[in-house]
Amino acid sequence: MNNIINTIEYIQEKIGIGVSYIAALLVLVVSYDVVSRYLFSISSLALQELEWHLFSILFLLSAGWTLKHDKHVRIDLLYNKFSPNYRNFINIIGVLIFIIPFCLIMIWSSIDFVTTSFSVGETSPDAGGLPARYLLKAILPLSFVLLLFQGIAMMMKSIIALKTKVIE
Repeated sequence: MNNIINTIEYIQEKIGIGVSYIAALLVLVVSYDVVSRYLFSISSLALQELEWHLFSILFLLSAGWTLKHDKHVRIDLLYNKFSPNYRNFINIIGVLIFIIPFCLIMIWSSIDFVTTSFSVGETSPDAGGLPARYLLKAILPLSFVLLLFQGIAMMMKSIIALKTKVIE
């Protein structure tokens, strides 16, 4: 079980590093867009679409990494007051009831969305927009597969912690 956890978390770390470069690129693209628009009155629809494409990739691919590092949004009013064993139990139940079903539904429902986009070679509907929108849409099921795997790793870590009474 530890090998599975380590493999999943290694992949998440590598993706997290890759996504950090996308974040830096997004800052540069937005900065260039703002300067060119407000100082030189030059605007590009393709550049604006690139901004939201990069943000979408950043947001979607970082979900698993965010869960791995416990940086996701959660109401910690009660959770932090619980014992580590009870927190591990809550993590297991949360993964089983929320993360796994949600990810499976999102993966399943996005497959037709992506395959249709690939089959028609979807591009931007706007003149001057970016081509190959189907590549961006392919990130959707991939991101939920990564989140699903990280949820499973989180659940496995909680099971191990409960079995061995290790307190993190």
